[in-house]
Amino acid sequence: MDIEIIEMADRKAKFVLKNSSPAMANALRRTLLSDIPKMAIDTVEFYTGKIEGDDGKEYESITPLFEEIIAHRMGMLPVPTDLGLFVPQSECSCGGEGCPSCTIVYSLQKTGPCTVYSSDLQPLAGPDSDKLRIVDEFIPIVELTADQGITVYAKAVMGTAKKHVKWQVCNGVGYKYMPKIEIDPKHASDEQVVACAKLCPAGLEVKSKKLVVKDPVACGYAKGCLEALDEVPGVKVDWDDQNFLFKFETDGSMTAQQALDIAVDTLSKEAKGFASDIAAL
Repeated sequence: MDIEIIEMADRKAKFVLKNSSPAMANALRRTLLSDIPKMAIDTVEFYTGKIEGDDGKEYESITPLFEEIIAHRMGMLPVPTDLGLFVPQSECSCGGEGCPSCTIVYSLQKTGPCTVYSSDLQPLAGPDSDKLRIVDEFIPIVELTADQGITVYAKAVMGTAKKHVKWQVCNGVGYKYMPKIEIDPKHASDEQVVACAKLCPAGLEVKSKKLVVKDPVACGYAKGCLEALDEVPGVKVDWDDQNFLFKFETDGSMTAQQALDIAVDTLSKEAKGFASDIAAL
């Protein structure tokens, strides 16, 4: 199995999975979706009662939304994840009680009238706390009216999307079979081959009287284009079940390159473990 990177940005990636199989391609897709560990807010504690604002005025700690709705919104915020700094609570030396090695604590105190955003969550983690701030600063959480306020403490822990979607790093994960275009010179003239290339001039071209895909990104393997090709006499469009065009995005909790590296490493370890179990039988 080989990977040829076509596009690699901070939050999105596109690559070709070569010399593989549909089973392996689907395994990589599922690993990207559900097996990459990340930090996410799992517990939110709300303070109820009177709170004092920065202006010295007294506010009621109450919001227009139910607490469970606010907690759910906080749980879906992209928390930056460094697997070198944090471990799952089940593997932590604290026994899962919560410590700097497995838990990030955020505080939030805001008074209205205003909109509370993700940037208002302040990590309580020492000198490097800025690295733990929520990735997207302008995600709205709740809108406060006059005399309303909110005070909460939230704890983020590590998990995977197998347990809950808030621990899902990647989204929009999908792949396409690479097309195979075959031309029968007995039934397709040179003029027809050239005409076929004009169906998608950005992605198709003629080389040595053969129709080839010159740019996978520009082509995109649009279904309508390939169906039109398949209707041309002497031209056959088939699908390669050993090469796949992959693409995915991340929520920002880690880069696309990090997500891909972790997914491939996880898949490799699981395959080796499965092979060892089979050998032991």
